[in-house]
Amino acid sequence: MDDRSDLDIALSELETGIDLPKCQQCGCMRDALEHISSALPTHSGERTKALHTSLPGWVENMKPIRYACLGCEHCYAGAAENAFSAAFPDTYNQIGLSCEMQTNAAGWPPVVGEYVVLDPSAPVAVTTLASADFSIQLADQRIPGLAIVGKLETENIGIDKIIKNTIANPKLRFLIVAGTEPKGHLSGQTLLALAENGVDENRRVIGSKGKRPVLRNVTQMEIEAFRQQIQVFDLIDCECIDCVQDKIAELCHQVVAFAPQAASCGCADGSCHESSLEIDKVPAVFIDETNQPVKLDKAGYFVIFPVAERKTIHVEHYNYDNLLLHVIEGASARSLYLEIIDQNWVSEMSHAAYLGKELAKAELSLATGTAYNQDAA
Repeated sequence: MDDRSDLDIALSELETGIDLPKCQQCGCMRDALEHISSALPTHSGERTKALHTSLPGWVENMKPIRYACLGCEHCYAGAAENAFSAAFPDTYNQIGLSCEMQTNAAGWPPVVGEYVVLDPSAPVAVTTLASADFSIQLADQRIPGLAIVGKLETENIGIDKIIKNTIANPKLRFLIVAGTEPKGHLSGQTLLALAENGVDENRRVIGSKGKRPVLRNVTQMEIEAFRQQIQVFDLIDCECIDCVQDKIAELCHQVVAFAPQAASCGCADGSCHESSLEIDKVPAVFIDETNQPVKLDKAGYFVIFPVAERKTIHVEHYNYDNLLLHVIEGASARSLYLEIIDQNWVSEMSHAAYLGKELAKAELSLATGTAYNQDAA
């Protein structure tokens, strides 16, 4: 048992992490230092004296950010931030959580992601966590009752997207969590904790063991709609197609009994019950060679998806607190990277080179029909 105070733990974790080159270039550490620095002025005194003294030097030791998160098994920044927040609960998440996530009104699912849609009228969704190949294997089986299957690698943005997409389809009733947990994130355990416990006033998932289980891109109302509509089932560490298929079949037999709308409307599966909840939207800006420049924030990182059915590259821009800032789309890597450079979204040459490479890979994926996997920065 650790008998140290939460502040002692925060201090120790930051002292250890800031000496590591990987932490000096990581968005996790910068985010933790910024959060604690902004909160400390309201908590002065002997208890926080060591933090007040050390923080300026730690900030000085930071180098240009090369990656948002490395997925380390132990995150010094995350542990420090959690300990500090435990010591001063009123400081947790002082920055606003009002950011909205981009959605696509063209159909379901509304939020772009790495998934395969099989039958939008089916009641079961499956996430395979970090097991991307298992996701494809399940999709290839065309299992009756399976609506959508995809991976889930983060305990924040990834779950935000699952919530948006599931509540947008009233026919979905079940979510199976299978596959292997992503290293350092515990997104599956966080999903189970969300279903069981919900979130606190800061939209932090209660009971999550993940490093940053804060749902920034969904509203409290959307979270509760998800918890009321969806039952989540734990098959974590399972990569057996037959096991998942048997579970889907079992759940499909429960649809009539499960549907909460059946008693009031007479509909067996609840499909006639369209939710009045409107999903918050950030409009996607389609980028082409003649698009007028839009002034956007410089800091952040990018998540890239080729959308084959629209022959479009979809790019999401996040800050290092995992807050979605903007979404842009374009038909070519060139149109996208020129726009990003014009807007000063990248300040490091190495990051610009990485982004150009990934956009070119995404464009090649669209042209050849091959799978695209974004490399770590």
